[in-house]
Amino acid sequence: MTAHRNLGFVAAAATLLASAPLSAIFERWTWLIQSAVVVAAVAGVAALTRLVRAPLWGQVLGMLAGLLLALNWLFPSGSGLAALVPTPGTFAHFGTLLGASLEDMRSYGVKVPDTDPLLFLAVLGIGAVAVVVDVLTVGLRRPALAGLPMLAIYSVPVAVYVDSVPAVPFVVGAVGYLWLLVTDNIVRVRRFGRRFTGEGRDVHVWEASPLAAAGRRLAVVGVALAVVLPLAVPGMSGGLLNRLGNGAGTGTGGPGQGGAPGRIDLFASLSGQLNQSQVTDLIKVTTTEPNPFYLRYGVADVLEPNGFRVRSPSGRSVAQELPDPTARAASGVEQRQYRATVEISRDLIMPLLPTYAEPVRTEDLSGNWLYDPNLQVLFSNRETSRGKQYSFDYVRSAFTPDQLRAARTLPAENEMRRRYTNTPPVTEVEQLVSGLVQGQRTDYDKVRAIYEYFSAENGFSYRLSTEGGTSGQDIVNFLDNKVGFCQQYAAAMAWLVRAAGIPARVAFGFTNGSQRDGNTYTLTNRNLHAWTEVYFDRFGWVPFDATPTYGVQGSTRSEWAPDTDAPEPTSPEADTPAAPDDPAAPAPAEQQDAAEQDIDTGFDPAGGAPVDESPRWPWWTLGILGLLALSAAPALLRLALRRRRARPTAVTAPATTVDDPTGSTATGDRQLVVEVDADRARAHAHAAWDELVDTLVDYRVPVDRTETPRATADRLAGAALTGHASAATAARLLGHAEERARYARTPLTGEDLPPALHTVRSALAEQADRRTRLVATVLPPSTLLRWRTALAESSGRLVAASGQLRQRLVRWSPRRLIADRATR
Repeated sequence: MTAHRNLGFVAAAATLLASAPLSAIFERWTWLIQSAVVVAAVAGVAALTRLVRAPLWGQVLGMLAGLLLALNWLFPSGSGLAALVPTPGTFAHFGTLLGASLEDMRSYGVKVPDTDPLLFLAVLGIGAVAVVVDVLTVGLRRPALAGLPMLAIYSVPVAVYVDSVPAVPFVVGAVGYLWLLVTDNIVRVRRFGRRFTGEGRDVHVWEASPLAAAGRRLAVVGVALAVVLPLAVPGMSGGLLNRLGNGAGTGTGGPGQGGAPGRIDLFASLSGQLNQSQVTDLIKVTTTEPNPFYLRYGVADVLEPNGFRVRSPSGRSVAQELPDPTARAASGVEQRQYRATVEISRDLIMPLLPTYAEPVRTEDLSGNWLYDPNLQVLFSNRETSRGKQYSFDYVRSAFTPDQLRAARTLPAENEMRRRYTNTPPVTEVEQLVSGLVQGQRTDYDKVRAIYEYFSAENGFSYRLSTEGGTSGQDIVNFLDNKVGFCQQYAAAMAWLVRAAGIPARVAFGFTNGSQRDGNTYTLTNRNLHAWTEVYFDRFGWVPFDATPTYGVQGSTRSEWAPDTDAPEPTSPEADTPAAPDDPAAPAPAEQQDAAEQDIDTGFDPAGGAPVDESPRWPWWTLGILGLLALSAAPALLRLALRRRRARPTAVTAPATTVDDPTGSTATGDRQLVVEVDADRARAHAHAAWDELVDTLVDYRVPVDRTETPRATADRLAGAALTGHASAATAARLLGHAEERARYARTPLTGEDLPPALHTVRSALAEQADRRTRLVATVLPPSTLLRWRTALAESSGRLVAASGQLRQRLVRWSPRRLIADRATR
């Protein structure tokens, strides 16, 4: 038992080491501490159950109970006794955590914060792996197979880590697996004392057994596959600004799909929501502002060669005083304070809260929500926006073009200019920007020149699908094709403004929409939008929306950034909405038709053609049929085998004619003689006996392989078939036939064995309970036993073959050659 306890604790330690790759997922190490508690509980309970010599199933139940107690202690559903002893509410609480973990996985990108749902999911998974590893290592003595659940842990960072697969944590896990194999090998050697080779030579140096060596080779192959295979699989590329927007490729829905470490993927969130075929109400906002601008919730301000990325926000609790934007306002800028109330539906799930620009005070939000004054966003590492209702006061600044022209150009050493004007070197972009800003003296005039470049007059149009290019750079492809949607326009303009030496970034939020009831707006997934924000000294971040107005529901234009596609010059007041159906700003008929088509269909986040969703019921039907066929496989195989065994087999040879032995040759009489085919009779008896044994296994009747057929038949007739005289007689007949087939010179002939089999099977089914009959029909134990036996035999042959190969190779081992030379 000491060896088993040592091996069990090594299995627990190896499981913890195998979980090291999860360090690439979490920001902190809380998961490791909690996982250590759970794995220790599992290992401790396993050691206690082996101390009392519990069977394997008892050990498994004990480990699961220990896992449940540890999880209940780490993630209690209540206080007092409920924190120690699981109750029905505990399982409901666990179910809630699992459901919330799915939401958190959609809401966060790696690295994720220490939220209870994600921690629960990670700790539960590691605890379950610890149970499986212990069963395989100690219970079944197959430590090599324990590498499979350990490797499953590493598949998590491989699947979600978008930049690269960290190698060091995986090496730590591989070391734990090798430690487990070495410990098992040592335990096996100590069970039999000193080892000797097949040549009778006493082993003075450590040599691995073939089984452990095979396990180590499996470990090496697994390590190589886990490291090399992800590198060999080609990455998927997305359309312009899916990568230009997030650097990660495609996205399919809520925030958190992909993105850089510690960041949510706002571009994927925008693409996924707009790509939905149905319209979903997400937000209701009531504001005292007559004509509000866009409701914003996020910012992407880090530009890398493959696109914009989202920086991790940082700030302080909203319970504290927020920055006052009036303190830094330029002279003459009109600023007014308004109040808004936001109600978020349960369909919008992200760690950000939508607000209007420059909030100064919030209500009805807990201290878990923080405000980043640089990004001007509300965020949380512990809560999501789902179902939130809150109010806030905010300041709206109104600028005139002349005021923005008066803004001074930031010096080169200014921190804002250095941070927000870095751009990757793209010759085509630099040449385009140089031509656009030529002759423009102020920053505002340069921005307006770039802004007006994205107009229908220059060939730009709105479409929910983009076209590929041959330049190899998404920004160049978009500027060449001049077709895209909001996130393309927003990020492309921000890139060009930065190339002109002016700070810019991409903002995300909601347009005003078309559903308005007084001062209350209902915003849907179709109102999700992206635009550009440009920084002017003493004015702050000023919004510019370069996306064509006809392609955006609830699009709003301002005095400093008017609609460049308007058919005739207008003088709109600041913050005057210009919705697509506003007669004051009509769009061309062909553009309106294109807009209606695009808005109805959604767009492909990968930049391809609009998505035409195929019906899902055929796939569900195929999946259900596949599961049914898989579950019915044992029963069908058992039925086929029974019919093959019961197939009538002729036990007589062809008749021959001989002369009449009475010698009456005068009459010419000849006599027919029927000879018995002994081989067929024996095969018939063996098939009937094998079917009887499988029937006994199916109905849970003990089978002793060391008994003679007659002894087994007598025991069956005297115990299992009591009260069934005909069945007892049939069982003795089958035993007699098998005994004659095995030991007699001539087998038993003239008896029809299939009816006897049917009689015995019917009697056993009549005496068995309902559960046994159901299992014997649906999941026959004899078929499962045959599969296990075949698997064990195949594994044994593989181990034997690898051992023979090792014996051939070890002759050329330097260690063996040196040892042989030293003995001479």
